[in-house]
Amino acid sequence: MYFPTSAARQLSTIPALPNLPPEPVICLRPSPRKALFCTLTRNGVSVWRVRPPAVLSFLSRTPTSLLDHGENVDVQWSPDSSRLVIKTSESNLVVVSVEFRPEETVYRAPPLPPNAQRNFLAGPGEGLPFQSIVLRFEGVIRVEGTLLSVSPRRHHLTFSTKTPPTIQRIPWPTDSEDTDQVEAKELKQQHGYDTWIFNEHGFSWLIDFEVSVTQIIHSRVSGVEAWITSDGRVYFVHLHQTLEVEENDNSVVQSEVSGHRFSLDSVSTTNLSWRGTCVYNFETPRWVQKQRRVEPDEPPDVRHRVYEEPRRAVALAINGKFSFVAIGTFSGGLEFVNFPSQEGVTPKSKTIQIPNPYNRVTGEVCALEWSSDGYVLAVGWKHGWGIFSVGGRCLASGFGVDDVVDEDNDEPMLITSQFWAPGNYELLVLSQPSSRRVDNQLFVTPFAKSATTGQHSPDNTRYAFLQMDDRVLVYRGADQPDMSVINPESDVWQHIKIPQSYLATNWPIQYSSLSSDGRLIAIAGRKGLVHYSSTSGRWKTFNDEQQEQAFTVKGGLLWFHHVLIAAVEVSKAYQIRLYSRDMELSNQNVLHREVIPSQVVILSLVDNSLLVYSADNTLYHFLIVPTTETIKLHLCGSITFNGIITAPSAVRMLSWMIPSAQKQLGDPVDDLSVATVLMVVGGQLVLLRPRKSANQEVKYDMQIFADRVEFCWIHLRGIGTLENSLWAYDGQGMRVWLNALAIEAPEQQGEYGNEPESVKESVNIPLDFYPLSCKAVLMDKGIIIGVEHETATRSNLTFVIFRHTTSIKEAVAFASHYKNLVYFAHALEILLHTVVESEATLEIEDYSEDNELASDAVLPTVVEFLDHFDAALDVVVGCARKTELTRWRRLFSVVGNPKLLFENCLASQRLKTAGSYLLVLHNLEQLDETNDDAVRLLQNAVDANDWQLCRELLRFLHSVDDTGAALKNALSKTNVVSFLEQDCEVSSISSASP
Repeated sequence: MYFPTSAARQLSTIPALPNLPPEPVICLRPSPRKALFCTLTRNGVSVWRVRPPAVLSFLSRTPTSLLDHGENVDVQWSPDSSRLVIKTSESNLVVVSVEFRPEETVYRAPPLPPNAQRNFLAGPGEGLPFQSIVLRFEGVIRVEGTLLSVSPRRHHLTFSTKTPPTIQRIPWPTDSEDTDQVEAKELKQQHGYDTWIFNEHGFSWLIDFEVSVTQIIHSRVSGVEAWITSDGRVYFVHLHQTLEVEENDNSVVQSEVSGHRFSLDSVSTTNLSWRGTCVYNFETPRWVQKQRRVEPDEPPDVRHRVYEEPRRAVALAINGKFSFVAIGTFSGGLEFVNFPSQEGVTPKSKTIQIPNPYNRVTGEVCALEWSSDGYVLAVGWKHGWGIFSVGGRCLASGFGVDDVVDEDNDEPMLITSQFWAPGNYELLVLSQPSSRRVDNQLFVTPFAKSATTGQHSPDNTRYAFLQMDDRVLVYRGADQPDMSVINPESDVWQHIKIPQSYLATNWPIQYSSLSSDGRLIAIAGRKGLVHYSSTSGRWKTFNDEQQEQAFTVKGGLLWFHHVLIAAVEVSKAYQIRLYSRDMELSNQNVLHREVIPSQVVILSLVDNSLLVYSADNTLYHFLIVPTTETIKLHLCGSITFNGIITAPSAVRMLSWMIPSAQKQLGDPVDDLSVATVLMVVGGQLVLLRPRKSANQEVKYDMQIFADRVEFCWIHLRGIGTLENSLWAYDGQGMRVWLNALAIEAPEQQGEYGNEPESVKESVNIPLDFYPLSCKAVLMDKGIIIGVEHETATRSNLTFVIFRHTTSIKEAVAFASHYKNLVYFAHALEILLHTVVESEATLEIEDYSEDNELASDAVLPTVVEFLDHFDAALDVVVGCARKTELTRWRRLFSVVGNPKLLFENCLASQRLKTAGSYLLVLHNLEQLDETNDDAVRLLQNAVDANDWQLCRELLRFLHSVDDTGAALKNALSKTNVVSFLEQDCEVSSISSASP
């Protein structure tokens, strides 16, 4: 999904101003849109531009200000990026205004003579002019008590204190000269000065009342707010607003705010209260709960003995795209917790396995940051770092330093804060200050990511399609010979550079699309689009830059043969446009325009049917109709998913399956009413089955197949039993549902199945690497292609799936499609070896009284499966020779007596295989004293003129009998010496002849 591609580059944090000593950076914070970021030092703050990374403004505090208000500790941006709020060590909030001056130039090139001037091409995102920024002190807010956390909102500041433990909010300071007094008064009435003190009455939902809020985390995109309390628990909270209405007779009526009106002679007051649900909890050990009270006059070693709970939360990151949060603990652990489904119920958490093979110290989690698409999590520990997928798979990690080459740079990168740059192609990381160098803290790590993170379409998963900052990578292994595919050294990646002129002003890339044959590529950035043909090797761009900058691709790109389908936004209107690869890009060459009432969320193409899902929760079905002169879209119908899909923006993938009867005999206009719709909604793989009610209204029954799905794919035209199979990757392995159309519908529970049943997969293929995509499963070669974070291409054979197959007939029919592959026998040997090793604990004492294997044993099924192939005898002996001798008893008790297998090899003239079985018989002590079996094999080898096998057999007979009697007996019975002499005479005559 996300893979680091090269070494991180370092950004200099030393100020360029004169007479300003360098200071270590203590905080890194991006702006809400992440176009800017700021770095905080003990006495100053700098605002940077992300691309190119350069300082736009710097503000330094005076020594008097540091003495009066304390040194800088933390900084936050306001939601509109117009202010910076700096938290100080003396519980003060320093408000800094950010003024944008686009008419001014920040950097100017020095005057140079004409012969010395050079023209430099702008890199990705560097074509836009620098925007001047001025930082000004706006004021200082004194907070009574120890200030813990600050969270700026649109109209107010929310913060927490320790003494006393409170949550407070205050309105932003306003300038009476610049702000309308009436508007300012209304804002203060709505968002005034409020204080909530933690007590049993107002915060009854807290597990422990004697706590304070150490961190306030608010997601502006999803609107979710979470607190980390001082006891290490995590709560989801929201501010509840009610009205208390006092009538003339002094009676009080309490009501919710929503839409109630009261008489003029009543007096209403607003009552605000916090409500929350604990989403991360743990049980404190009893010995801690019952520990005696420590008196102040006791020795210091007893008085400072404090229990540090290793499971307490210290960091949190909200993933609104997949509806769960990541929690980092004091001991360095990582937990994934779903959003609470109902108030007051703590959801279950999933512990993420952190790969640490050398058992190095990780320390506590210091930083957590999700990418904007929600697919990947960056984790920073006190002594390491890691990148994890949404399913919990570790994509890259590092703890400590393996090899010290440069003693001046042997300190590991200890991350304190980080964030993903726009487009998620770079991770900006702030490390702890170095003891040797001040300017060694800010780094930028480049990444390559799968194109499915931006647009999950079937064609994007066909060839393993990756995006980088300035290029795309297409996997061409499917076009290579069999042995080249499984060779990690083979160069099977095609690097395609994106035009620099387009990237300079339209970075970052938002959408990428690959055609079904892998020859056409389309790219869409901040504005416009471009497309490429690998046949001609040429990109096509808009000749008119104004036309390019007039629209934005929102919803995706798809290729239908040579026609590009794009969902665009033009002047707050939404269209689907069709462009031809054979024509130049311009508004005059648009083949067709289809107006959509609302923004397109996702596009999907199934055969010649275009599926369009929009933000108003409507699915449109279009038929792509070619004509003699152009190509058009014909609207067949639409259906709404209101009451089924609650958040349209959470839909990541869309497809459908049509019953075979409808495909052959039905009208395509009716496909929408009978199709089974497949979606990935918030990480859940969902199947929607249509059913018609009494009034012929189409309703849907929901089935949830899996959760935390990273990508999935339907194999509509599969090999054998894989037709209509559904493949999904959940971070641990590939899950396969065979013939998804035949899966039984769940029992009805409510109108839409309020409690849908989950569906267990038919096959689960565990993977120890990250697959590039579902269609990186090369069906015609039986291979899953994946990568490791060392960026080395890796492959794995998938025939182990037959361990879970219930029908031998189906398994044989499926495997027969691959029997001509050169590595097919090797794959069967891996299957047998895996089963033998996994069942090594089933010894003879575990058998039943009548010497039958346990009912759950898989080895008999695998052996029965192998017997259907000619390579079975070679597979068995090859597996035996690579397995410990103690495993042979169980193996041959199922396969059969090796003496009989030896005879079968002689009968079928598989002499080399029979020689391998001869070694097995010798190790099992089943050879007689006269070695008749070896002599018979030697005679067959002589008759077949296999002199290499003859030499090996003679060496074998010499090794088993030191006296030489066995060797003499074999020579006398086979007369092999005379044959060898004749062969030598013939060879000498041939060499002597002219």
